[in-house]
Parts: sequence; C-alpha cells; structure tokens
Amino acid sequence: MSDGTATVDDLDARLEKHRVELTGYCYRMLGSSFEAEDAVQDTLVRAWRSYDKFEGRSSLRSWLYRIATNVCLDMLNAGNKRARPMDLSESTPLAKAALSPRPDNTWLEPMPDARVLPTVEDPAEAAVAKESVRLAFMAALQQLPPKQRAVLILREVLAWRASEVAELLDTSVASVNSALQRARATLAERADSGAEAAVSDPLDEEQQKLLERYVAAFEGYDMSALTALLHEDAIMTMPPFDLWLTGHEDIAGFMTTIGSACEGSRLLPVQVNGLPGFAQYKPDPEKGGYTPWAVQVLEISDGRLTGFHFFLDTERWFPLFGVPLHLEAEADQVEQGE
Repeated sequence: MSDGTATVDDLDARLEKHRVELTGYCYRMLGSSFEAEDAVQDTLVRAWRSYDKFEGRSSLRSWLYRIATNVCLDMLNAGNKRARPMDLSESTPLAKAALSPRPDNTWLEPMPDARVLPTVEDPAEAAVAKESVRLAFMAALQQLPPKQRAVLILREVLAWRASEVAELLDTSVASVNSALQRARATLAERADSGAEAAVSDPLDEEQQKLLERYVAAFEGYDMSALTALLHEDAIMTMPPFDLWLTGHEDIAGFMTTIGSACEGSRLLPVQVNGLPGFAQYKPDPEKGGYTPWAVQVLEISDGRLTGFHFFLDTERWFPLFGVPLHLEAEADQVEQGE
C-alpha cells in the first residue's frame, strides 16, 4: 500500500511541476484568468486519470500540452473572443461618457505574473514570456482562430519545433507553417495600428521614477502632475464598462467628475501581465480605511504612460492577486504598531 501511495504522490508532484507554464499557455489561449485555471485543473485531472494509457512515446510535458490544447479548443468552440474596450468600440468623448457594463465573458482579464510566468534562467526567454502576456499581445491573440492561436503560442512563445506542433495537433508540418504565417500576418496588422508597451525587465531607473511620480500624483489626486506623465494619446479603460477615454483632457476630466470618488486612494504594487500595476483602494466612508476599487495595469512607452487600465471586479481580482480586501487608515496602522 505504501508503494502505491508513493507512486500517486510522485505522479501528483510531477504533474504539479507543470502547473504554472500550463496556466500561462491556457491563459494565452483563453484570455481569461479563471477559465485558464479551470482548464489546467481539468488537464491535470484528465492526465491523472489516464496516466496508465500514457506510454511515454512523447515527454510528459508534451502529453500535458496536448491535453491542455484539446481542453482549450473545446472551451473556445463557443466562439467567444475576449477583448479590451478599444477592440469593441470607438473612444467616447467625456461629454458623452456613460458607464455601461458588458458581461464578464466579454473582457480580456488580468493575471498575476506569478501564476503564468515560470522561473527561467535565460533572460531572453523570460523577456519573451513577459511580452507574450501583455495586454496588447493578449488582445491580438484573441483575434486569431483557435488553432492558429495554438500554433503561434507553441512556435513563437514556447519555441516548439514545427514537427512537435504538428504531432501535438495531429496535422502536417506544412499545415503548421501555413497557420503560423497567417497568424503572424494578422498580428503584424494589429501591431501597425497601436503602440506597444515598452517595459524593461527589471524596470530601468527612468521607468521606476515614472512609477514613483505616478503613485505620488494619483494618491495626491494632482491632475496636472498626472497628465504630465501621460502620452498625448494615452488610453484609459475600465472593464466591465465599455467606456474608454483617450487624451489628457478627457482622462483628467473624467477623474475629477464621474471618477472623483477615487480621490484619496492608496496604491499597492502588483505584478500583472508582465507590466507594472497596482491594487487601488479608495476611501471607505462607512467602515473607515480603504476599500478595493480596481487592479490597475500600466503601459509605458518612451518615458510616458500610454495606457492605464482599471479592472473593477475586485471581489474576483483581489483574492487572485493575494492583496487584502480592506486597508486600515494610516493612523490606525500607526496605533496598531505602537
């Protein structure tokens, strides 16, 4: 009996070792944090149940990716393409701004780096992994047909050989190469239509200072300081609302009118989608202290903020990012410390 238990424990450990990279793969495929985690759990359960049929003709890793791919393709059969607000509509002038929510399954979702980026020693490999979960790239991936999406991720992000991808998808090398060519063309078209976030890893000194100035401006709700940090075409989004704003004037105008309840907010840093981000808390007039408001994801290019995206469903996001659901006021924290 002890031998059987040891074997089960060993298999659990071998499968679990692949969880983070499989979550990253499923997240790129599905565009949803929670669907990706469900897909990986389903993958590991299927692998566990059918392990006695695994004959070792491929590596355990390849076999798991085959199962995960099939799980994701089944989930994508519904045809839903997750998106960002600017993928669905034109930007709204401040004068016409209205907060109209769309269903959760409309939106590309944020993801903590630690859940999708395995630790790797090669800096170049780490950089590619980070770039491949950034919001702009993730949104572009969602526009690809599911099999093209799988081919592009496996070939370009995970550096699989065409023959390995062909075997995984039960197709030919020629078919894989053709799918990759079409996927690259689609992504190249989208890259021409908008600026990519250019964030070094780790953040360079200039980017770090930009973030420090952003925190000071946002927590101080100093609109002139904040707009000085924004690119002239900066974009602000707030899923689940389909509203998105562009430019200094409309963003600052929104924050001092419809968004004025964010004045006095506090920001805690988080690592999200290969980009700098913050858990934002706004003042809680009922309980005191601060209540969750958004996970912010910041895009930086050429020393300016080109995008900041507020994901507002904090009951889902804050536990995922491991940040508290309430912050005490500073005065209370000082008293507790004493």
